[in-house]
Amino acid sequence: MIPTSPTQPVLADLYRPVSDDLIEVERIFDAELAGDLPFIDKLCERVRSYRGKMLRPALLLLTAKTFGPCDERAHTLAAVVEMVHMATLVHDDVLDEASERRKQPTVASVEGNVAAVLLGDYLISHAFHLCSSLDSQFASRRVGATTNIVCEGELLQNLHCGDMALSEDVYFDIVRRKTGVLTAVASELGAYAGGASGEAMSAAYEFGLACGIAFQIVDDVLDIVGDPSRVGKTLGQDILLGKLTLPTILFMQFEGDDSKSLAESLSSGRSVNRQSLADMLREKGCIDAALAVARSHVKRSQQHLEVLPTGAARDCLMGMAEFIMRRRF
Repeated sequence: MIPTSPTQPVLADLYRPVSDDLIEVERIFDAELAGDLPFIDKLCERVRSYRGKMLRPALLLLTAKTFGPCDERAHTLAAVVEMVHMATLVHDDVLDEASERRKQPTVASVEGNVAAVLLGDYLISHAFHLCSSLDSQFASRRVGATTNIVCEGELLQNLHCGDMALSEDVYFDIVRRKTGVLTAVASELGAYAGGASGEAMSAAYEFGLACGIAFQIVDDVLDIVGDPSRVGKTLGQDILLGKLTLPTILFMQFEGDDSKSLAESLSSGRSVNRQSLADMLREKGCIDAALAVARSHVKRSQQHLEVLPTGAARDCLMGMAEFIMRRRF
């Protein structure tokens, strides 16, 4: 099972060095989306309820903070990466046919898929508009390239939907593109905003990439064994849609009737009981094995931080990497 620790710091503690900066990021985010069409404002207000961990803005700001105080450029870039992330959530809820996000009805479930897709596009458009306000084009190019890779990851996952022979290599390629690169560029842009050297920016990128991969593995585990009341979103959708993730890929490697039956159910679209699946995966050690892989990525991410200046901000980045293994939502 996912480990717990009574001494593990909560995100509020880890975010403390940038708490005021995060308030400014939210102000910039809201100001960018403010418009003159009430029904769009209503949709954007629903998106604001998607705000949860603010992981990517916090990673960016804490990385910048290791090099000195956060400035307006750091605040703007943090709002940009959160806006791109919000757009991916809105689109993901359409792709995953999810009805709940952050314990609230999804945009797609309330307003329909067309409105949700258009709203996701609207958020992406505003993210680039906001990014273009900066003097340098470096951030715009990096965000643009990253958004392209995220879309490639979604397309690659869609291609392999229902693929019961999905390999670990392809799974990790999907995860790297779909999730890893956005946390990677958030950390990289934090180092950039802090005036870091090329070596430090590369290390920050690798830190964020490893964190993002670990985060997605834990997310995939929670999709199977998580408590819906704590996770706050629709669970079991990967199973329902025939998407193999690391725990189920590991399970498929076992020869036997259980793995054959699961493959037949997933490929045919038959319903799979989430609790029964969780029990089978636990029995075969697939949950623990997947979490061990996530843990290895967390350790790798922390090693990359050794290049960054020591201090409270770097300590919090270390803690945020550790939080990935402890989270329940």
